[in-house]
Amino acid sequence: MSKQQIPYINREISWLSFNERVLQEASDSSTPLIERLKFLGIFSNNRDEFYRVRVATINRLSKLGKKAIAVYGDDPKELLQKLQKQVIAQQQKFEAIYQELLHELAKENVFIINEKQLNQNQQKFVKDYFHNEVVSTLFPIMVDENKAFPYMKDKSGYLFVRLISDRPKQKNKYALIEIPSKSTTRFVILPQEKNKKYIILLDDVIRFNVNEIFSVLGYHAKETINIKLTRDAELDIDQDVSKSMLEKISKSVKDRKKGLPVRFVYDSTMSSEMLSFIMKKLGMAKKDNAIPGGRYHNFKDFIRFPNIGDKKLVYNHPQPISHKYLDNINTSILSVIKEKDILLHYPYHTFDHIITLLREASLDPTVDSIKITFYRVADSSKIANALINAIKNGKKVTVLVELQARFDEENNIYWANKLQEEGATVIYGVPGLKVHSKLFLITTRVGGKEIKYAHIGTGNFNEKTARIYTDFSLLTADKNITEEISRMFDFYTNNFNTGFYKHLAVAPFYMRSTFVSLIDKEIENAKAKKNAYLILKMNSLVDKEMINKLYEASQAGVQITLIVRGICSLVTEIEGFSDNIKAYSIVDKYLEHARVFIFGNNGDEKIYITSADWMSRNLDSRSEVAVPIYNTEVKKQIKDIINIQLSGNTKVRILDRLQQNIYKNPKVGEHKIRVQDEVYNYLKNDKEQYLKSRIVKPIKQIIVKVKPKAQIKKTITFKRKTIL
Repeated sequence: MSKQQIPYINREISWLSFNERVLQEASDSSTPLIERLKFLGIFSNNRDEFYRVRVATINRLSKLGKKAIAVYGDDPKELLQKLQKQVIAQQQKFEAIYQELLHELAKENVFIINEKQLNQNQQKFVKDYFHNEVVSTLFPIMVDENKAFPYMKDKSGYLFVRLISDRPKQKNKYALIEIPSKSTTRFVILPQEKNKKYIILLDDVIRFNVNEIFSVLGYHAKETINIKLTRDAELDIDQDVSKSMLEKISKSVKDRKKGLPVRFVYDSTMSSEMLSFIMKKLGMAKKDNAIPGGRYHNFKDFIRFPNIGDKKLVYNHPQPISHKYLDNINTSILSVIKEKDILLHYPYHTFDHIITLLREASLDPTVDSIKITFYRVADSSKIANALINAIKNGKKVTVLVELQARFDEENNIYWANKLQEEGATVIYGVPGLKVHSKLFLITTRVGGKEIKYAHIGTGNFNEKTARIYTDFSLLTADKNITEEISRMFDFYTNNFNTGFYKHLAVAPFYMRSTFVSLIDKEIENAKAKKNAYLILKMNSLVDKEMINKLYEASQAGVQITLIVRGICSLVTEIEGFSDNIKAYSIVDKYLEHARVFIFGNNGDEKIYITSADWMSRNLDSRSEVAVPIYNTEVKKQIKDIINIQLSGNTKVRILDRLQQNIYKNPKVGEHKIRVQDEVYNYLKNDKEQYLKSRIVKPIKQIIVKVKPKAQIKKTITFKRKTIL
């Protein structure tokens, strides 16, 4: 097959297929009802970001003409049409699912009603709520033919109002009202009636009272329509060398808010008169990503939909468990890591171990320094506060803050300034590279001897996302690893000192070549009739060179299993080409985020965990670190968890060449295996078995008769203490 004929699925098309899997969760009757609403919110939020980033990029490319095809590989204009067609089809499914969920909620005596369905008591409540909580947050803007259309914010929802004059000779007008969902809740809970519970959206609270706003001006509302505009969110970085990176990113974030429109969403019941007016004012042709929708937009708010019904309507998330070796709160975590590697797996394990470790390091007199990378941290970060505490206790703290963490730039700028004010050494990334690695290094000095402790993870130092993202954290004092992590921080401080790495696979320098070499080894083994296989788990598989290498391995007879949550541009099921490749995707209550790469290596498996997907940006344009797993116990834990994922037959989809997202269902006589529940049970049982093995049961009383000089009988009882 020639190079031009090598099959790839366009990354944007594949991404829409991934979001379809999210939509499947909203339509799946086995998913708790309110969680289904939340999946609609996740789907909507995902699609917003897709337009803000990917569609915006394709729009930019479309202006390059034929050059774009050479750069991108597909015709951007044709692709935009395909994407819009698929998005509209998904939107229709979305609306149908939402209507279905309203009926299902009604069966549970939970009703989402609009302003036309209010009874007399509810009307009074809504009117009072509007005057007490809402009206002071509204700032309507009048619009007419002679004025430029007011600026619409990205990520905000609006009501577009057609106003009819009640006064003679006064022209009809339009008005724009921003829905103030940031300053007041989007979901207004109405008084309960008997066993029935009611919710009205903020949009409809405003609709019910809209005439009060404009009656003083002599207008009444003819139509009040929900609309939304999505803008290009790519940062245009100023190249002025006289400005610091902090200044450049700060300015770019402000400019992003004024990005060009890439999508306009409107209620499909909008009159042609209104639609024609606003499209003209926005300077958009109807074909330019104008998406007809339902009564409501900004469904991302449904991620926070309140549970006012039965507990069965939401997931029962079990409490995160403490790691079996870190269960004793009086034990020094550093002392445990010194003895053995620790693998944490969130959200099943508690993220508090990481916070406790950094707090311990901030107090421990033997700790000399802490170095850490920040990509996405929580807005009220306990990690950052632990570092500030370390500074106050005299530790040297170095923080690399990646300012170009998309949509978290403002948060990162805040913490960069805060940490610098407290006395930390703050490094603002690496010029030309986005630092995506998840590292920290704690250095201690005991009796003049230096001992280092390192963290290498697949996810961010973020206690909030650690409750909903599945990620691995490796904690180790292995000198082979800690010395190379130290070299990474030397590189971050001095970008000319790239360092040499024998153990870590470091992007953009060695990661690609390391993984290619390991795949080549499997190809060699397959050709020699040895057992050869790859098990690769990641978020996205897009890089063409790596995909070609997997095709080559498949043709050589290497058995390849992929677990890809999101984009997968590799095409399976091509006879004689990719027929040794199976691909699956897991979408469930937690977001699968860990990256694990397993290479058979003729029986001596090599396992890596990393924060890097197989995308060109991760391998060539980012600072990433993959760490080999050397500890036998940790190796077994990762392999066991991956085997659980491969055995899953619930919430698992098969990634076929047609992007059908067919569920992998239990075979006849096979019981259901829900991966995320099974992983939790595995880790919980592992801990329980370990604790049992640590308990020595009291032995039976041993009675020893002693005849002392006084010839008095005595009984001496020995009782072994229980050891925890």
